[in-house]
Amino acid sequence: MTSRTVPERSRLEGFALRCCAWSERWIPDAYVFAAAAVVIVAAAAVLLGASPLRTAKAFGDGYWSLIPFTMQMSFIIIGGYVVGSSPPIARIIDQLAARPKTGRGAILSVALLSMLVSLLHWGLSLILGSLYVRALARREELRMDYRAAAAAAYLGLGSVWAMGLSSSAAQLQANPGSMPPGLLEITGVIPFTETIFLWQSITLTAILIGVTLWVVWVTVPSADRARTAHAPGTPAEKHVLSNSEPTRPGEWLEHSPILNVAIALLSTVWLAQEFITQGAAAAISNLNTYNLLFLTLGLLLCWRPRTFLDAVSRAVPSATGVLIQFPLYGGIASLITAAPGSDGHTIAHHLSAFFAEAASRDTFPILMGIYSAVLGFFVPSGGGKWIIEAPYVMQAANDLQVHLGWAVQVYNAAEALPNLINPFWMLPLLGILGLKARDVIGFTVVQFIVHVPVVLFLLWVFNLTLDYHPPVMP
Repeated sequence: MTSRTVPERSRLEGFALRCCAWSERWIPDAYVFAAAAVVIVAAAAVLLGASPLRTAKAFGDGYWSLIPFTMQMSFIIIGGYVVGSSPPIARIIDQLAARPKTGRGAILSVALLSMLVSLLHWGLSLILGSLYVRALARREELRMDYRAAAAAAYLGLGSVWAMGLSSSAAQLQANPGSMPPGLLEITGVIPFTETIFLWQSITLTAILIGVTLWVVWVTVPSADRARTAHAPGTPAEKHVLSNSEPTRPGEWLEHSPILNVAIALLSTVWLAQEFITQGAAAAISNLNTYNLLFLTLGLLLCWRPRTFLDAVSRAVPSATGVLIQFPLYGGIASLITAAPGSDGHTIAHHLSAFFAEAASRDTFPILMGIYSAVLGFFVPSGGGKWIIEAPYVMQAANDLQVHLGWAVQVYNAAEALPNLINPFWMLPLLGILGLKARDVIGFTVVQFIVHVPVVLFLLWVFNLTLDYHPPVMP
């Protein structure tokens, strides 16, 4: 049966396929997005009156500012890959992957897993979702579209991650010791009960999960149109870890579990102290703690150093995009926040001042949501962007008497929107799955088109049900 004789299942499916065809033809590598963004933001700084010398200095000062974060993100990929490809976890993932009966059902299960896990931790969502897609892709009889499955694995980062425990903004506002100078006086301490645990927030999250799954269901290509993992350019090979035995005396320690167990024991004692002193939610939200936890699990699950090192060597190429692109985003963040124009104000100040002055109590969630989404495309870091944005928007929330906890949730819900069209956070997933941003954006852009009005409407409606309370100081 030819593609011309296969009826379209829905208009959205046809639209998604046309978006995929367009993106495959016109969208460049994610690096080009990052490089172009640098040029655009630098030009904007100069147009606002910043000298070329000051603009260049801001870019250079910020270029290496994300190096710790870059390494953390790289180790999220490496640690997650090592754990997921270890023999015990690989068997569990394979068992889960054996359950779906159809390609569409398989992709729906990927989306649900991605979103639910993202409420616990966004990094775990990316890694588990990617490895689950790879396991499903090996079932050729499913005729699962590999591109749509990859997009589904990304939906936790593009929809609800910031509405859960891994919300950087909610974590920061609940911990006064972590706040930057000046912010505590504006916002006070805002506990989880006033942010992610509000019934309005939980209801909004549930609605978003339902809407997202519906869009997945109606946009997944039918089996006749599916581009499987075995089509040209979409590899999904299964990496088998080495189980060879030592052939020389010098290889004995490589194949003995002694060193892995000793290092894992040291790490476990440190991790236990972190969880006891900080609490589980705060500890797991620290990327260093999270990464060490996964590396420790990887050491134990791989059992032997040789097996562990084989997994690491296969994981490192997946971090290539992160290593080369994150410094560019550090430069962009610095250009936005540290290159004042002729009036002494930065790009970030001009953007935030505009939206704060244009809003009323009722329109604040909509305008703040638009602002957060726009800025998020250029500064794709939930925690870092909140530090930039919070002093302006939270002062505006106080002035307009908007519920402060809901203002945080407005930020959280809107912050995820640009992730659907910005390839920044796709990089770990794309590296593991061997795809390009152009392969999945065709599907995520449909989610973006649907999400924007839904999110803004719900933020506006639920804002009407909440009353303002002055900041609560510790």
